[in-house]
Amino acid sequence: MSDTNNLQEVLTLPLDGWHRAKGARMVPFAGYAMPIQYEGIMAEHLWTRESAGLFDVSHMGQLILSGDGADAALEAVTPSDLIGLKQGKQRYSMLLNEDGWIEDDMMVARAPMGLYLVVNGSEKAKDIAFLRAHLPDHLTLTHLEDRALLALQGPKAVDALARVVPGVDRLFFMEADSFIWANAGDPQPLWISRSGYTGEDGFEISVPADHAVALADVLAAQPEVKPIGLGARDSLRLEAGLPLYGHDLNDTTNPAMADLGFAVAKRRREAADFPGAASILIELNQGPPLTRLGFIVEGRQPVRENVELFDGDRSVGFVTSGGHSPCLGQPIGMALLEENWAKTGLTLEAEVRGKRVPVKTVPMPFVPHRYHRAISRQAKPDGSDIAPHQTKGAK
Repeated sequence: MSDTNNLQEVLTLPLDGWHRAKGARMVPFAGYAMPIQYEGIMAEHLWTRESAGLFDVSHMGQLILSGDGADAALEAVTPSDLIGLKQGKQRYSMLLNEDGWIEDDMMVARAPMGLYLVVNGSEKAKDIAFLRAHLPDHLTLTHLEDRALLALQGPKAVDALARVVPGVDRLFFMEADSFIWANAGDPQPLWISRSGYTGEDGFEISVPADHAVALADVLAAQPEVKPIGLGARDSLRLEAGLPLYGHDLNDTTNPAMADLGFAVAKRRREAADFPGAASILIELNQGPPLTRLGFIVEGRQPVRENVELFDGDRSVGFVTSGGHSPCLGQPIGMALLEENWAKTGLTLEAEVRGKRVPVKTVPMPFVPHRYHRAISRQAKPDGSDIAPHQTKGAK
């Protein structure tokens, strides 16, 4: 994410003017002008951890897949159990190409209108083309270009949103449903999931684009809520140990390498009927050649993406994401490490501008997740009803 003096060349989102009126510094990201910060990344990060932050994630792709057998057809390009996905439930999944490499990661929910997918903004055009090329012709894939997407994240998000949309507090983590927002006498349909990508409790809210400003206004007027930019969104997801496509994931990584084995459903493992199953199952059982792992930096020097990691003179991996942790007060990161070094408790060295910086491999998340789970419900054995790093086997 780098600033530019020529934002006219990028697209604008429904809340563009709203962000600018709030004092946001705008940058190009995923083809759109988006707010990187308002009052400062550190302050916005900590506010979200302590209260509730409002994020504009309208650049994400919102898709509806409908028609007979949509779930079985989508399974053909994912490792997930989508046939078993119940109404109002959501799962983390991935689009896999024929060799099992990750084309994108996504959320999938079963909604009344079909399967509701949220894909990464930078990948949505590619994803739509991929899906249309691989799905049967009788299915309908609809890009919801007329809807915006807001994320309200943090321990007080439920208090703020429940005042605006009564009833949302009944949702548990990775559940979703339709709601009607009163909108000052102009009722509007919302699709709300209790999910997000910060490690905190929170919600993602799909709203008609021409009503996004009104919803943002009423949410930002709640005492718990402040607008938060992309900078804090990135540092929050990094602390939560959540991978970002294009950095920690890409089309040269598979679910085993990405430490996302929980997303490969038990039924799909037994059937070995997902793309790349032969090699991925071997790597899940025996270990992949490279594995995603967390590290902390001993000192204050940040270690950024693509920096090599060494054990003595041997290069053993490279950084995929790195930055400062406001909560821990030190630099942290994620890396892909060779098999013999993909373990916690190791001290390695990062090569930063010709100097060696000590780093220590650690489990993830760096900051505990605080998702709102149903106490009476146990996570499924294959972990398919949860998000990254929530199974015992995931770090």
